[in-house]
Amino acid sequence: MKSCFIKVMSIVAVMSVCCITFATGAQAAKIKTFVSIVPQRYFVEKIGGDRVDVSVMVLPGNSPATYEPRPKQMVALSRASLYYAIGVPFEKVWLEKIAAHNIKMRFVHTEEGIEKKAMKADKPDGIKDPHIWLSPPLVMVQARNILRGLLKVDPTNRSIYEANYKKFIMELVDLDNELLGVFLGKERARFMVFHPAWGYFARAYGLEMIPIESEGKDPKPADLQRLVRKAKKYGIHVVFVQPEFSSKSAGVIAREIGGQVVYANPLALDWAKNLKEMASRVKAALR
Repeated sequence: MKSCFIKVMSIVAVMSVCCITFATGAQAAKIKTFVSIVPQRYFVEKIGGDRVDVSVMVLPGNSPATYEPRPKQMVALSRASLYYAIGVPFEKVWLEKIAAHNIKMRFVHTEEGIEKKAMKADKPDGIKDPHIWLSPPLVMVQARNILRGLLKVDPTNRSIYEANYKKFIMELVDLDNELLGVFLGKERARFMVFHPAWGYFARAYGLEMIPIESEGKDPKPADLQRLVRKAKKYGIHVVFVQPEFSSKSAGVIAREIGGQVVYANPLALDWAKNLKEMASRVKAALR
């Protein structure tokens, strides 16, 4: 009888350990989340904390305009619970396919509530600028949408997400104020870029971005001459380019104005640090 009792208690003890292990594992399980571009990972991790496992679709060194998901990414997407879109061009082709690949995954459009501007000021009905992640005030809107998505898939941890969200918003306010201070007295100053990624950044801080590329097309010789004249007129001596694009046209203009090409990455992971560094470079380039 005593032997039987010991056996029963042993079984109970083992079952208890298993249950504790299972519960701990379930509690520690992270929400598998996908985002379109690298900076979104920064935003989602700020709000989701250690409750999220974030993967990025557009891998570093690639363009969000032409990206095609890798087979391994499609496999990983089948196990994801949440996808944060942002309105970059590749999504027009791939979001529908991704949704069909995993019908249980929830999609959240972080650009919701943001009025996108035309890439070219003289074509208000033309292609809209997708680079909304480069403006801290617009990231505040995106943060709210990110919070909404997390609360939908994991309402149990509402208090964690809301606390992280509030903290992130305060960080964004501080960053915005810091950048406003950097460009104080520099309002309406102009800077030149190859790819027009920094339009929302420029608007947020009273600057004007002069792009070389137009709607994905390299400038013609006549356009290059016009840009050189404009650069000389405004005292521009730096041309910003990003790693994903050819710097040939930028180099031509830089040589003509006696200036230099400087790299600027709109897709960096350390988003806040990157914006501060870009602000410092732009300020140094202004005359």
